Amino acid sequence: MISPTANSIRVFLHLLAVAIWLGGQIVLAGIVPRLREVAPDALTTVARAFARIAWPAFVVIVFTGAWGLGTTHVADKDTEYMVTLMIKLLLVGGAAIATIIHSVGTSKLAKGLGGALGLLCSLAAAYGGVLLAHAA
Repeated sequence: MISPTANSIRVFLHLLAVAIWLGGQIVLAGIVPRLREVAPDALTTVARAFARIAWPAFVVIVFTGAWGLGTTHVADKDTEYMVTLMIKLLLVGGAAIATIIHSVGTSKLAKGLGGALGLLCSLAAAYGGVLLAHAA
């Protein structure tokens, strides 16, 4: 058996947290319209339950991402890598801001736009991570 390393544990935790954060948003995007029809009073309960899991996962994403960046010799990386990294970091920030707007917003516009932008930024940030992981 291959021995676990700190790096493999970090990557595992990062991917697990991304799965929770991003996968949960996708599942909710599919469930909420139907839930709104059959049990609109349950929306707040479901959202709060998800937030109790999702936000700690987001903290793990940021922590393990920073940890991974700390193990990367960015001075040795080319301009394309650095641009991709900066875009990814902006997308992570955008995801957090949009999701906060969705969470605290009271209007349909804030809820809808915040949720949609949060999901899109999260998806794009995840793809940015794939690009960075496969950079030569």
